[in-house]
Amino acid sequence: MTRAECVALTEAMVHSGTILDWQEFNLDGPVLDKHSTGGIGDNVSLVLAPAVAACGGYVPMISGRGLGHTGGTLDKLDAIPGYRSQPDRERFRQVVRDIGCAIIGQTTDLAPADKRLYAIRDVTGTVESIPLITASILAKKLAAGLEGLVMDVKSGNGAFMATLEEARHLARNIVAVARGAGLATSAFITDMNEPLADAAGNAVEVRHAIEHLTGRRLDPRLQEVVLALGAEMLLVGRIAGDGAEARERIARALASGQAAEKFERMVEALGGPGDILDRTDHHLPVAAVQLPVLASEDGFVRMVDTRSLGLAILALGGGRKHPEDSIDPSVGLVGLASIGDKMMKDMPLCTILAASPQEAEIAAATVRHAYQLGSEGPPHRAPVIERIRQHEP
Repeated sequence: MTRAECVALTEAMVHSGTILDWQEFNLDGPVLDKHSTGGIGDNVSLVLAPAVAACGGYVPMISGRGLGHTGGTLDKLDAIPGYRSQPDRERFRQVVRDIGCAIIGQTTDLAPADKRLYAIRDVTGTVESIPLITASILAKKLAAGLEGLVMDVKSGNGAFMATLEEARHLARNIVAVARGAGLATSAFITDMNEPLADAAGNAVEVRHAIEHLTGRRLDPRLQEVVLALGAEMLLVGRIAGDGAEARERIARALASGQAAEKFERMVEALGGPGDILDRTDHHLPVAAVQLPVLASEDGFVRMVDTRSLGLAILALGGGRKHPEDSIDPSVGLVGLASIGDKMMKDMPLCTILAASPQEAEIAAATVRHAYQLGSEGPPHRAPVIERIRQHEP
């Protein structure tokens, strides 16, 4: 498609259903969102949405479920008992208005043409079509009534766009088409040659995000991506005047506990427990089996086959091969070693959380093959690779 054709398709998909209008609420801040192309251990949304809300933005985040080796934000939130990831439209709008953020799934009346097209892309050989990917992403975001969007396009062996050039092509197309459709948008390309967080699964990523929000632990790779995306959202929404101020405001929202408070209030408003921060382990499911996967030799972690780690979680029951598959929210991988970590023989590369010893052993074999150790540490790889910026529509 030409760019004009892609804009036309996107706008037609937007107008195939309801378009959310926030004007009647007289919000005192911009309506903003971020979208990720998906990865492993990518729980950014759980930290980012409440952080931006704490800074004065309003984030109606419409997220998806996982399919294949990548995880889905809705599956993570479904691990929280009572959380309604598919509320009615008015409840969704009220939570955004009152708290500043709500993370839910796509409703049937928002861009319904997208669902029809998405369902036939597999059989028509167009899953990897950049124009159709672009239109699918932007149709849902424009239907949500956004004033600004920041894209997180993953690149690496655990991403849908494996090469930097593929990721750059998609990111640039999304920014250009969004501009043509009147939506201020920026994009970042971020690294998915290893899991972003050191936990991957559903309940384990919620627990990890809560620990990050409450300051019980700080995951530097996750923090850097949250700061970059969050600062850009504040710039797109004109909440901050420059990059330094924007990063400082996001960092302060996290360090002060304001973002954590927003997260807990959002969870409670959407049917979950009101004490998820203080009683995390009480509310989140825990797998029956825990199996450490030990390094077979001394060395530095030089490479991680991230897609294989995603497939290991899938085999444990933590993902779905088909849309109708059910998920075990308790399983996953925790304590994942990162590229550059110095390992000694019999140190854990990670710990597998599984429903049975047999499933844990199968996953362990996959994890061992996913890690490559060497005698020298690899060059440092920053989690944020590149920014593609275009604020003004």
